[in-house]
Amino acid sequence: MTYRHRWTGNPRPHELPHYQALLDDTDWASLATARGTGESLPTALARIINPDPAIRAAATDHALREVTHQNTVYEATVPVALYVAAILNHPAIAVDDFGHDADAPPHRRTLVKLLEWLSDTALDADDECLAISERHLGKGLLDQDREMHAFRDLRPAIFSGVHPLLSHDNADVRDAALVAAIPLTEHPLLTAHRAELVDHARRLLATSTDRQNRDHVLDAMKAWGYHTSALENADDIAARDRYARPRAEHDSWWAGDGTGGYSEDPPF
Repeated sequence: MTYRHRWTGNPRPHELPHYQALLDDTDWASLATARGTGESLPTALARIINPDPAIRAAATDHALREVTHQNTVYEATVPVALYVAAILNHPAIAVDDFGHDADAPPHRRTLVKLLEWLSDTALDADDECLAISERHLGKGLLDQDREMHAFRDLRPAIFSGVHPLLSHDNADVRDAALVAAIPLTEHPLLTAHRAELVDHARRLLATSTDRQNRDHVLDAMKAWGYHTSALENADDIAARDRYARPRAEHDSWWAGDGTGGYSEDPPF
């Protein structure tokens, strides 16, 4: 696959380009997305920082949908991720847009949606995902999958946009920032931040009831060598027990010949 990303210069791994430079200097129409090419992305991305929350919400859904499908890092994913990270502290989306109209249902703020997408994308390119792909496709996958390689290289730049939000005054934003930061810190330049993330993780575990966020945080702390038993509640223990059987079956499947005992690939 030809790697055709184009933006002003090559950003240093720890520095974010300005969001406007990414919009103006990326050849979006030449980049593959989940639904074709990215010619519609500049308009959608620009509208994410529109002052109107309804326009922001629709533009966010449109832009992220273009690069979200089947855990794949597309050609357009990297500049979209850089753009998203670069606007996380933009005044237009930093405002409280939960909605205060009593007649309208509450909605998630744009900032949380963007952080959740960065988290999901970082997980699609993390070490575990890479290892699974290499079991199927062989070593040296990153030499062929330049999109995943590029995203992994630019994790420090993306982290620099996420990091300030770890201390946001809104709990939903803080928690989403933490969950996004965790997979990014697999990059060698970021592992030193894990001690800081553990402090934020302890706060989340003391205050949050969100099952998915708690699972992400507990899994990360265990992987980093921290004891978590004193931080777990009854729901965490029950969830761990529910997960134990599927994980054991998964490990057993891989311990065989990679096909669960079948001569052909399993019907995924």
